[in-house]
Amino acid sequence: MTRPNSIWRALAGSERGLRRMLQYWAATALLYLAAIAMVEWQVLYGFSEVGAMRRLEVFGIGGILCFYFLVRFSTPLRLKPEVLAVTQALYAIGCGMWSYSISGPVRGAMLPMTVVVVAFCMFALRPRQTLVLTAVALAAMGGTMWWLQAQDPVRFPPEVEGITFGYLAAALLSTAVLTGEMHKLRARLKRRKKELELALDTIRQLATMDELTSLANRRHMNEVLAAEERRGPRGAGTCVALLDIDFFKQVNDRYGHAAGDAVLRAFAATARAALRSHDVLARWGGEEFLLLLPDASPQDARMVLERMAERVHAMRVDGLEQERRISFSAGLTERRDGEAFADAINRADKALYRAKEAGRDRIEVA
Repeated sequence: MTRPNSIWRALAGSERGLRRMLQYWAATALLYLAAIAMVEWQVLYGFSEVGAMRRLEVFGIGGILCFYFLVRFSTPLRLKPEVLAVTQALYAIGCGMWSYSISGPVRGAMLPMTVVVVAFCMFALRPRQTLVLTAVALAAMGGTMWWLQAQDPVRFPPEVEGITFGYLAAALLSTAVLTGEMHKLRARLKRRKKELELALDTIRQLATMDELTSLANRRHMNEVLAAEERRGPRGAGTCVALLDIDFFKQVNDRYGHAAGDAVLRAFAATARAALRSHDVLARWGGEEFLLLLPDASPQDARMVLERMAERVHAMRVDGLEQERRISFSAGLTERRDGEAFADAINRADKALYRAKEAGRDRIEVA
């Protein structure tokens, strides 16, 4: 790790949520610095007393640094985002009260900052919490205005302070209502995003999985085979087998298609339970299945198929007579070096045909 990266990691951490909170902190820090620059203008033009403004600037910069450490180490300190948001908001309201009381004739320009404080909290607080914060801001600023007009009615006429408070109340309450609506909108968007993600997961499953048997479908199996071809030769080789359930048409004709579907589902579950962890079984079409056996010699692959056949023989399916035994025929082949899977599957298909011609319920190796 380079030195600049290590410094950045130390300052911002590595967690995505923490970095997002520090981005919010950076935005508020820029706002504080912009306000301090405006304060310097007030002093330059003689609207505010230098000593009072310098104390406010030190208070503001100290708050910026303090909140950086609170946010940066919020995890070990167990400070929740909403707690940090409320704390920073109350601090900003205090700065607003202070700046309003010492800004002289331009004090009205301080009031939009109070509205900004409430707006910033919309990302961390619930609508009811935002309303409570709005009430606190109104009480704090209203108390400041009342105290100023009571102490110095010449510089702070009661009528002017009353009208100013009315405008501030209208702006804050409107912001609080809009913040509540924005919170509801964000909640709906999050809910719809989650629903969309679930729908996409379902679509992905439907695109890769056979709905009846829950096995890989032919399209997905072709993708697996293509990936296997790109991977190149393996040490132990790769085998493929085509499987066909014996006399499946008779099951459909005698017991109905519902029973046929039950046979397919039972066969898929039983066959899959007999496979190795990295084998892939797919429904290739109708009652035909394709089995990919990576890292397997023909002897190993045959053992897998024999184990599968034994379990399928013992399988019982609801809707069929107890003595009705399910079996399958299989054509097995080993993929040659550099051979396309289409050619290997073609040889397995010919072996499957021989297995059927020889009486079914058997495994033929090509």
